[in-house]
Amino acid sequence: MSNIRRRSFIQLAGAATISRAARAGSISLFDGKTLDGWQQIENSATSLATGGITDATAFAARLASGPDAVSEFLRTQLQDVAKGPLPALVKGVNQILAGPSIYEAARFHGVVLRRETEGLLRRNPRGQQLARLNKLLLEDAYSSELAKSAETGWIVKEGAMASTGSGRGVIYTAQDYSRYRLMFTMRHVSGNPDHQACVLIFCTRPQGDEKPLDALAGIQFQVPNGGHWDYRPGMNNSGGTEFTSVNKPRFDIHGWSRVEILADAALGVARMAVAQPPGAQAVEVLDFKDPSAGKVGPIAWQMHNAGLFDEYKDVTIEPDPKDDGLISTR
Repeated sequence: MSNIRRRSFIQLAGAATISRAARAGSISLFDGKTLDGWQQIENSATSLATGGITDATAFAARLASGPDAVSEFLRTQLQDVAKGPLPALVKGVNQILAGPSIYEAARFHGVVLRRETEGLLRRNPRGQQLARLNKLLLEDAYSSELAKSAETGWIVKEGAMASTGSGRGVIYTAQDYSRYRLMFTMRHVSGNPDHQACVLIFCTRPQGDEKPLDALAGIQFQVPNGGHWDYRPGMNNSGGTEFTSVNKPRFDIHGWSRVEILADAALGVARMAVAQPPGAQAVEVLDFKDPSAGKVGPIAWQMHNAGLFDEYKDVTIEPDPKDDGLISTR
């Protein structure tokens, strides 16, 4: 056997050994059939965004001078904001949605309520479910001006976890993780408006009925090409020296990529490598290091905005990996 062939054989044998070792300690997070083991949060289910207003002119006009009882009530709560710019109006409406129930029988007399609204109303909800009820009531009262929101934004489609483009939100693991190797295959199908597919680590799990933090206050890795964002309270920016772009690949975002993320919450570090096509040798793309950011918590896929369609499959996690290096780059 020549030296070249011997080296190739040794490399292949080593890669196979690493692959077997990784599989032996890995746990599947997605069976290709259901979303069991995952939880969803759709921001639009409990709050209003400008993108959820289908007729901004008519909506603003009704809030400013509409004679109906719901508009009169909102106007007293919004005061001068009712005649202000749209972003201020949306902010004011969301403060109302996050408060006590807006329902009174006389106020909503003549408003046709959906079956979902009526069912939730009968349950006398609290916390996030109360915010959901308020949003449903608002949508029913302004059925021509506001889009109907959904509580979920992810489905199983042809063996993949697929976003439906419904709106900003996350789907996140039911379990928390500290030190792990996450591996998955993904592609960005389309977007209008467009944005990269996003993975969130070091997330904050919402407790009870509390309002979830936007993007679970996580650290965002954009896949496959390595953009990033820091959603921690007080941050909400693209970060600084804590992110390092190791390589700047130009992977086809619409093609399938195999991604490896190696993370350690105790140290606040994470590394990401990407292979395209899956099965090729991966290259390290993005690193993160900030001990103050490390957090035991769920892992999430983020739908950054409405109109995004991403797909994920072959999702596995290896808790407390024995090998502390990126195995897909070897």
